[in-house]
Amino acid sequence: MITIKLPDGTLVELNDGATVKDVALSISEGLARNAVAGEIDGVLVDLSTKVADNNVVRIITMRDEEGLKIYRHTTAHVLAQAVKSIYPTCMLAIGPVVENGFYYDIEFKTPITQEDFSKIEKEMQSIIKSDLPIERFELSRKDAVKLMKEYGEKYKVELISELPEGEPISFYKQGAFVDLCRGPHLPSTGKIKAFKLTALTGAYWKGDSKNKMISRIYGTAFEKKSQLDEHLEAVEQAKLRDHNKLGRELGYFTTVDTIGQGLPVLLEKGSKTVQVLQRFVEDEEYIRGYILTKTPLFAKSDFYKISGHWDHYREGMFVMGDEKKDKEVFALRPMTCPFQFQVYLAKQRSYRDLPMRFGETSTLFRNEDSGEMHGLIRVRQFTISEGHLACTPDQLEQEFKGCVDIALYMMNAIGFENDITYRFSKWDPSNKEKYIGSAEEWETVQNRMKDILDNLNINYVEAEGEAAFYGPKLDIQMKNVFGKEDTLVTIQIDFQLAKRFEMEYVDKDGSKKYPYVIHRTSLGCYERTLALLIEKYAGALPVWMSAEQVAILSVNEASEDYCRKLNAKFIEEGLRPALDIRGEKIGKKIREAQLDKVPYMLIIGDKEVENGNTVSVRRRGQGDLGSMTIDEFIAMVKKDVKELKLD
Repeated sequence: MITIKLPDGTLVELNDGATVKDVALSISEGLARNAVAGEIDGVLVDLSTKVADNNVVRIITMRDEEGLKIYRHTTAHVLAQAVKSIYPTCMLAIGPVVENGFYYDIEFKTPITQEDFSKIEKEMQSIIKSDLPIERFELSRKDAVKLMKEYGEKYKVELISELPEGEPISFYKQGAFVDLCRGPHLPSTGKIKAFKLTALTGAYWKGDSKNKMISRIYGTAFEKKSQLDEHLEAVEQAKLRDHNKLGRELGYFTTVDTIGQGLPVLLEKGSKTVQVLQRFVEDEEYIRGYILTKTPLFAKSDFYKISGHWDHYREGMFVMGDEKKDKEVFALRPMTCPFQFQVYLAKQRSYRDLPMRFGETSTLFRNEDSGEMHGLIRVRQFTISEGHLACTPDQLEQEFKGCVDIALYMMNAIGFENDITYRFSKWDPSNKEKYIGSAEEWETVQNRMKDILDNLNINYVEAEGEAAFYGPKLDIQMKNVFGKEDTLVTIQIDFQLAKRFEMEYVDKDGSKKYPYVIHRTSLGCYERTLALLIEKYAGALPVWMSAEQVAILSVNEASEDYCRKLNAKFIEEGLRPALDIRGEKIGKKIREAQLDKVPYMLIIGDKEVENGNTVSVRRRGQGDLGSMTIDEFIAMVKKDVKELKLD
């Protein structure tokens, strides 16, 4: 007999050779029916895995997050089996679980389209109906490579060759289909109840644009059909909010093939909203003691060599020239920090000058992979509310808190405060060549930053390897409508670049020291923020940031002059009106203003012209507000703006 322990401390005696499934049965038949996998001493395993004396065993069901992931990963294997059955010459790459589903990267001899999904799904249903047992087995490296070569799976052979020596090489078999996989999996294909293939895209092998682009099939799976239907409905609703579609329809931005990918053109609405946000940020930063700077958009390679960007970030830069042939080589700036440092270096600094806070609305350029481009969220040229603070070690915590405070003030103002999460991005000590500075310096600064974050009671997750090459950072993250997470705001502690640029200050005792530098944004990338605003509000932006705050609609030709006078007065008062005096019926004008999601509409007819000082007001989402004086209306809109009203 052996004794295992359950998570609650209960001891269970079983026959030697018992499996995880036997553990579940010893607890209850219901648990055994619902079990999808197990966890032995913290490691996820199949139900068929044998347990040993003194193991701590947890049963995984679909109620557990791990259970749903295992369920979906098994569905990915069913997808792969179906595809291999229909297209025997295709080659399988990888098929991981992602948020809300899974994907499988596959190289096809003849490309497929989404129209082929129906026959793939039909074959998947057949595999599920067959209820094939799923069995795990291990092979030596030599035999594993031999097996995958026999199947013609070159990507699997490459993956095997990259596995560490001594690591078990496991495969899973369901019917005649075999796939390289760490597991675990469901005990049989029949356990899958509801799935759907959702998208087909291209993807570079291993995410590297230097590698071949292959096909990526996305799918999702749920325990119940009702859950699947609910999810698919949510996805359809998300598509309606997708800024890449809605932002174009509402006239916020466009793209032009001959300009290039990742280089959007902001139209009138997009430009105006960004201008409003930019002025809001710059005014707030001025109040908080920031010094405005304006620096060059590009510099010589020598400059980036000092900062370290040439060695650590060159692949992400747009370089002009060839170092082997040209006397001078330039590059567009991917960041503003070394440029703003020159303002600090313009004269000798004393401890009395610190802290110094520099702010700039910066246009930056980053050579993103073409596969990463997405509307306004990930682009190659963008504008950012960038700032850098130089401070003494004693001032570091207070200044960092100030950076968090202004960022959260901005998030609250635009309505994102409940949508954001926090990531403490740390260095990867196993990849030291990626960073500058010693291990001791990194650990010291990361511990200091952790203390600051803990003192601020920020609920963050840690992410190893996500730090900047010169220091750790706090990333404020947000998801788009499809669940893809991006960084909105970042606050970094830099303990290296001040030394590289000899940014000294004279301390109280007359000695020269290097300041800490905090790199930060207050609102982040304006293009990305605009995209997320369009998605959050489904294009109906709040009054204070809306490009068009009020639509002035004439009922007839006799009211046109009055409309023009209103338009001029509103502009004079700082409002942003949209004048519509076309010879169209008022019903059509109202519908179009509603489709444009303008916050206020003024219906101007004979009555308003006769009164000479009134307007008939409709508000988005509320309908007819009745008649009011011009001054009352202006005061109401200004109140919305002053209070940063979000509804």
